[in-house]
Amino acid sequence: MQREILHQLVEWKNRPHRKPLLLKGARQTGKTYALRDLFGKQYFQHVVYFNLQNPDPWFLELFNEGSIQPHRILQQLELRIGQDIIPGETLIIFDEIQEVPRVLTSLKYFAEEAPEYHIAAAGSLLGVFLHQDTSYPVGKVETLYLEPLSFREFLIASGHERLVEQLSHHPKEIYSNGILMDAFREYIFTGGMPEVVNDWLAYHNIANVDRLQSEILDAYRGDFSKYTDNNLAVKIRQIFESLPSQFAKSNEKFLYGVVKSGARAREYETAIEWLIDAGIIRRVFRVERGDLLPLKAYLDRSAFKLYFLDVGLFRALAHIPIEAIAEKNTIFDVYHGLVAEQYILQQLNSFHEELYYWTKGASAEVDFVCQSGMNIIPIEVKSGVNVYAKSLKTYRDQYQPAISVRFSLRELEYNNGLLNIPLYKSFVFPELLAQFTSHALED
Repeated sequence: MQREILHQLVEWKNRPHRKPLLLKGARQTGKTYALRDLFGKQYFQHVVYFNLQNPDPWFLELFNEGSIQPHRILQQLELRIGQDIIPGETLIIFDEIQEVPRVLTSLKYFAEEAPEYHIAAAGSLLGVFLHQDTSYPVGKVETLYLEPLSFREFLIASGHERLVEQLSHHPKEIYSNGILMDAFREYIFTGGMPEVVNDWLAYHNIANVDRLQSEILDAYRGDFSKYTDNNLAVKIRQIFESLPSQFAKSNEKFLYGVVKSGARAREYETAIEWLIDAGIIRRVFRVERGDLLPLKAYLDRSAFKLYFLDVGLFRALAHIPIEAIAEKNTIFDVYHGLVAEQYILQQLNSFHEELYYWTKGASAEVDFVCQSGMNIIPIEVKSGVNVYAKSLKTYRDQYQPAISVRFSLRELEYNNGLLNIPLYKSFVFPELLAQFTSHALED
């Protein structure tokens, strides 16, 4: 299974002024596979791998007693593994690095005293641990983040690599729409967690998908109590389980009262931050203006929405049956189209877009707003072929953006600054945006 992060890992390897690498991401997004198997085994002669969740006693003694200067650490590691660690030929991986804080601290010294070595680390709950006063080597590491598979990666894993490449160069092509729609429906069901995708592509067994997704959700639930006290664990779980209910009605923002009757923000702020730090949920803030850059300067921290890290896991959490996804063009008409909204958020995240949303009182709400160069782009998500969008019209009338984007199940079309992109072509969003933005500016 290919992951697009490989390109960034290779760039890091070849960079002359290189710092140790820290790969972040939620549990089971494939960090170990990406570092050790996909990257390490292809681009290095040797890979030295340590899982710090269950480290050997000698490893704990090495880092927790005595100096953590690189040359001492490297010498002791060579003695233990019985082979030389050679710059440029050996990749050293510390997995779940947050479990042994002094290993994380040691990255600072590797950056300063032994930059010729390739040191990579991964952490699932690193954000959580950093808020517990774990020493972080600020400015001494390079950080990458691994998301679940995007729809583009899912297509490639499904054997459609040539199709993806073709559409990347010619995104307006329509000959492949049937293939894309079929794969799209599968992706909405499976999501992008590597274990789930691998099993689906191997066996096409719906029961297996449900079971694996349930196991991942249970593993997340297990972390709540394993890494927090009982009081906080209860609040984290309440937030976690409330996510589908947040969208049972069309709410303008996250409502604490949905979590628990009478709940207040101050009671649950820490629980929300924990889930964000763990990579399990994403927070999208509202912006008060849709015409001024940078958007971040106009965000309203009191109004936000929470989304799940993966559309397939969200489907499992919400107990949305496969039949709701397989039926005709109404596949997302559950939870007010949130499945489509969740899907688009996940795809835009894979393009590293910083997303916000916009409202005007209770009369208008645009799902997402993002910056692209000097342009501010409103994005509306529709779950079917009915694309009437009063809120997007309100935004366009008020701010006159050069281009607006609507995702729906309708075919690709452009009219008077409004670009409609089929949901199943979201993976060529950057290419389509670049092409049609130039048209809009010429208009």
